[in-house]
Amino acid sequence: MRLVVALLSAAWIGAFAQVPPSSTERAAYTGLFAAAIAGDAGPIRSQVAAGAKVDARDARGRTPFHVAAFARKHDAMRALVAAGADPNALEGDRYDAVTIAAVADDVETLKVALALGNSAKNVTSRYDGTALIASAHLGHDAVVRELIRAGAPLDHVNNLGWTALIESIVLGDGGPRHVATLKALVDAGANVNLADRGGTTPRALALARGYREMVAILAAAGAR
Repeated sequence: MRLVVALLSAAWIGAFAQVPPSSTERAAYTGLFAAAIAGDAGPIRSQVAAGAKVDARDARGRTPFHVAAFARKHDAMRALVAAGADPNALEGDRYDAVTIAAVADDVETLKVALALGNSAKNVTSRYDGTALIASAHLGHDAVVRELIRAGAPLDHVNNLGWTALIESIVLGDGGPRHVATLKALVDAGANVNLADRGGTTPRALALARGYREMVAILAAAGAR
């Protein structure tokens, strides 16, 4: 079972994870993509006024808005949305800017994306997950708290049969950030008894891994 979990974890952050533009791609970008990667709001406005397609796609299905999010260019993100870009667009592997920021542990870009209308409720990735699940998996506790405040669905189940709470356990390391992540989810009202596909509860999953702090938090919240 642990081997399966390790392989799934590697898959999530490897081949199926969102891919930032490479140095080669960045150097080859033109038009809105070049302006987005540089963070230039002025050229974005002028190019759109001249007829540039604000939701154009690169070879990996990224829009200029995704590119600006990867590059943490907030003025470019704002200019693109003001020009009509869809803040909820999904790139080729079905990630949105909120999930891109969540996986990068980038709270500031996350806040910008949310303020621009990118929803924390979007179903993203090939795993039919959410930004909350992805950040819980990685133990990005500050991101998790921000997504909770933004109304992210606490008990969404991805196509692996896991919630954010379960992922904080089975794909976490039991360390301080994953413990803080689990506590944030529990405090927000996540279902502590929602089991995985095999019928194993979060408390049992934490017990099996020897994650005592997690077990204590779950038990105090009424977990079976």
